[in-house]
Amino acid sequence: MSKGIWVFIELRNAKITNSSYELLSAGRKFADKLEQDFTAVLFGYNIESLTDAIAQYGVDKIILADDPKLEKYTTDAYATVLTDLIKAKQPETVFYSHSALVKDLAPRVAERLKTGVATDCIGVEISDDGQFKFTRALYAGKLFNQVYSPHARPVMATFRPNALGVEDPSGVRNVQMEKVKVQLNLENLRTLVKEILGKVQNKMDLTEAEIIVSGGRGMKASENFKLLEELAEVLGGAVGASRAAVDSGWRDHSNQVGQTGKTVSPKLYIACGISGAIQHLAGMNSSRFVVAINKDPEANIFKIADYGIVDDLFKVIPLLTEEFKKMQA
Repeated sequence: MSKGIWVFIELRNAKITNSSYELLSAGRKFADKLEQDFTAVLFGYNIESLTDAIAQYGVDKIILADDPKLEKYTTDAYATVLTDLIKAKQPETVFYSHSALVKDLAPRVAERLKTGVATDCIGVEISDDGQFKFTRALYAGKLFNQVYSPHARPVMATFRPNALGVEDPSGVRNVQMEKVKVQLNLENLRTLVKEILGKVQNKMDLTEAEIIVSGGRGMKASENFKLLEELAEVLGGAVGASRAAVDSGWRDHSNQVGQTGKTVSPKLYIACGISGAIQHLAGMNSSRFVVAINKDPEANIFKIADYGIVDDLFKVIPLLTEEFKKMQA
């Protein structure tokens, strides 16, 4: 008999990511439909207080691995502990968010378990025979395919942030808490993180943002991105950039949206001065609504835009910012 659906809870700066809450929302619904137990798996150090928020999403069980050796992510430590847990408990399904951490972790766990993993999924459904079918975008979104695993277990999949959506918590059930004793020999770990030096920034992660305002070559200079920052601040969103803007030195690579940057799926994507090269479209074409602002009516971005404004962005963006401010007031 199946032993349930697991979701791997990812932390960023000691906080649960929005994409993990998406998994919790979706996992509860699928567990109810398939009449399976629903389990959340949480790794880290001094993180037990986070279990209260997880419990609000109706999980039946929380597996907590709270240990100093898991405070900072390392491939060997996380992959070893998670693989051992899956072998011991044998869940039917394991879901992850599609992040930089998971792109390193999930394939390694899958290889050790001799199973597969469907990566960067943008949708999922349950077939009549109870199989998960995952939807993935190929060739920069020109083709969509469905992936399923009829035999290998556990079924493993990673989901693009904002693909599933977060619903209101379903409420606390009779949650079972299992605290795992982590047994790792540090001498057997090939890497050990001593310190993490990150950039000081309080801005929203692009992959988690529901609204993104992006600029391309049409922004003309780095100082002009101030216009986008003001608009994004009013909308409560984040600022992105095309590869052309990043290559010009106007924005950091961490802001780049596209095939060689970040793949995003916001509710609203505002493309400003972006022509719509295939490389850029590959990173944002799963956005729910796309607004394009470009003075070139033949720009490729208009082919996928839900709304288009053919005009000078330096006139349009300040007007939009002011109108949104009035609406909020």
